[in-house]
Amino acid sequence: MNERLLDQPALEQLAACLATALRGMPGQVWLHGPLGAGKSTFCRAWIQALSPGMRVKSPTFSLVEPYALADGPLYHLDLYRIADPEELEFLGLREWLDHGQLLIEWPEKGAGFLPPPALEIWLDHAADQRRLRLTAHAPQWQQKLSACLSP
Repeated sequence: MNERLLDQPALEQLAACLATALRGMPGQVWLHGPLGAGKSTFCRAWIQALSPGMRVKSPTFSLVEPYALADGPLYHLDLYRIADPEELEFLGLREWLDHGQLLIEWPEKGAGFLPPPALEIWLDHAADQRRLRLTAHAPQWQQKLSACLSP
């Protein structure tokens, strides 16, 4: 597990590095943390690194925002508002799993319906910075993560 303190520009830079390094690799990225910890900021920086200038909407009310990118589809999910994990079936989650990347905020709300992630990110408040912990569960993702975390 890798842990560090980052300000917002460094958080966005790390998200952009990971997005570029993991470009086109299907898998799920789970983002954990309390409200306002930086999950949406991280996702926005990830998506904009893959498609500069793209307007990135928060999926808070729509639950999912799909992006058709040159290297394959990317889905940004915010599960904060779902009441039951079974709602993921109605969103079409199974259709997306093998065909792109999923950035999933509040993955604990989908417990039992989400397959294991390739990468987990925990964000929390730490004064004017963010405490960030990352764990890659897939070996090829660990290599890319290590490269982005190198000084």
